[in-house]
Amino acid sequence: MFRVAVFKHNAELTDTFLAQMAALGADCIDFGRDTDMPGVAERGVPDLEQVKALRKRLRAFGLDINRVTLPDLSENFMAGGAGAEDELARTCEALRVYGEAKLPLARQRFAGDVFPRMTTRYQSTHRGGYRSRGETLIVEETGTDNEPVSGLDIIAGEEQSRRMVAGRMPSRAALNQWWERFCYAFERMVPIAEEYGIRLAVHPSDTPNVDTPFGSLGFHRVTDAFPSPMVGYVYCIGTRAEAGGSSLVLDEINNYGRKGKIFMVHMRNVRGSLATAGAFEETLLDDGDLNMFKILLELKKVGFNGCINPDHIPAIPGDTATKTAGWAYSIGYLKALFAAAVA
Repeated sequence: MFRVAVFKHNAELTDTFLAQMAALGADCIDFGRDTDMPGVAERGVPDLEQVKALRKRLRAFGLDINRVTLPDLSENFMAGGAGAEDELARTCEALRVYGEAKLPLARQRFAGDVFPRMTTRYQSTHRGGYRSRGETLIVEETGTDNEPVSGLDIIAGEEQSRRMVAGRMPSRAALNQWWERFCYAFERMVPIAEEYGIRLAVHPSDTPNVDTPFGSLGFHRVTDAFPSPMVGYVYCIGTRAEAGGSSLVLDEINNYGRKGKIFMVHMRNVRGSLATAGAFEETLLDDGDLNMFKILLELKKVGFNGCINPDHIPAIPGDTATKTAGWAYSIGYLKALFAAAVA
């Protein structure tokens, strides 16, 4: 059964907000920031009784907690610096607390899984003036008139890799060290997840530039290294479409889905990709390159049974700070897709 999850993000969990999301058709709340849950901002780990109380309150509105985010592991941890063990201890303790609270899914973030110097981010404008994130590759070569070559001119992955600005990507040794630190953390965390029956997930690198640790190849390595049924993915359709379009998304859903490794889905549409256009722009669900119904049918085919979050909501003219109109549109669109999928 497909369900709809929405982010807390900047929203206050007022009775009005919760009633509104329930009325629109949301089933669950996703807590996408490590400090979203009670106790984390104050003492670094969540408070068990407050987490239980929060879940009880959400259930009174017909909602539930779908996903929480563990305390972020910083650049200092990834470098093995002073205090790294304390960071990991807090993350492990948070995982235990969420497991004791019987929450279904926790995501872990790791610093350094993206290479922001490889792209330029901008705001793109679409029909009716709605605005969303766009990114274009930064390249080093110049054209015939000594003008920089735009990322939009790159049309092949091999060419993209060849023309990246020198020094913007970590060395192979640095990438190997990053992976060793990831494995060091998961070796501590996976037994806790198994003990408490809470699934442990990673999100693909966003932006999915070449060699990002959770990019196309690195993403596969996670479940190869940790084949536990408690380890899997927050599968982000938008992020993976940024890497290679709809064909890549469909292939990966088939691969990860039939292995039971897709724990939840971020359903976001985009135009373009880094591989084909050297750039991409996020869109509303019906306004990008992807056929979202075809993707939903692929999820159904592989037996996915979980929450789908419409993810990054574009800024619609006249919308509220918490993007009420955007959530209403996105939830309604997903609900229509769900109904069509079982018709």
